[in-house]
Amino acid sequence: MTGFHQPTLVSRTFSMPRHTTHYIECGPSDGPLMIFLHGWPSISLMWRAQLDAFAADGWHCVAPDLRGFGGSSAPASNDAYAIEDVVTDMADLHDHLGGEPAIWIGHDWGCVVVGELVAHQPARSRGVVLTSLAYQPDGHALRTIVPLVDRAIYPDDQYPDGQWDYYRYYTKHFETAVADLDADKAASLASIFRPGDPAAIGKVAPLAVVTRNGGRFGKAHRAPPTKPDPGIWPSADFDVLVQSFEARGFGPSCAWYMNDAADIAYAREAPDGGRLSQPVLFVNGDFDQVCTIIGNRQGDPMRAACSDLTVTSMPAGHWLPLERKVELIQVIRSWLESKKL
Repeated sequence: MTGFHQPTLVSRTFSMPRHTTHYIECGPSDGPLMIFLHGWPSISLMWRAQLDAFAADGWHCVAPDLRGFGGSSAPASNDAYAIEDVVTDMADLHDHLGGEPAIWIGHDWGCVVVGELVAHQPARSRGVVLTSLAYQPDGHALRTIVPLVDRAIYPDDQYPDGQWDYYRYYTKHFETAVADLDADKAASLASIFRPGDPAAIGKVAPLAVVTRNGGRFGKAHRAPPTKPDPGIWPSADFDVLVQSFEARGFGPSCAWYMNDAADIAYAREAPDGGRLSQPVLFVNGDFDQVCTIIGNRQGDPMRAACSDLTVTSMPAGHWLPLERKVELIQVIRSWLESKKL
């Protein structure tokens, strides 16, 4: 299934009365379907390397901008960003693409969407790849993830929310958090998309002290001037990312953090306690201070909820699909082969 041409990414828009999804696709339209979901604060183009590689292997590859991001609809109300709404967007898109059971690949919040979609509508998937964020069968919310914090690094009395303090800050100071990110959008994005640092393992994450610092960027309330890392984002793609946030601001994407109650309630509606029966590959970033499952309990609910789970890890931070583009492709290829997918 290997082609010799460089696949071309085609930009498309799928509209229904309730929502418009912008997506990019490549590869043969009659190939098996592979759908890539980005997280915060990203867009579909983050998957460029993987889209190109799997399209050349013969897959029909699709990467949407999730609601609030890129060229997709961005409703004004924070409660429009509950996971159930995003899953409905993706189910509609999947139907539009033919509805054949797909390989679903997620990163960060994209993992939450993939996990919930597959838990609620298992017939839509043949296999699942999660990068950088473990599946939480009871929903991804402060109430489910804070109890899993490593208290050896984050003593309860000093860091009640551990590395998830920044998440709590959104729920208490939403307008301030968004205004700080919006103050210099290009610098915010450049400062957020940094490679992982092996020296950070076992240390307190900067995101654990957002509340005590008065915001992600402290008293300055804006990102320090920061040059983007071309090793993470190709510069032309980073420009598109910045343009999308210049157009929208950070409000819609940050609203994903404001729907814990709805997200937990929705997760609890999944059949069989949210158990995933399809093959699942989880790829961990060893240097990911917030989401690593190594040396803590963050991966335990996922291990209990997946009947066919493969766990691997890479020397990367949170932006693993961008930091380790080729290595991630190789790991997914090997897993697909081993599972005969």
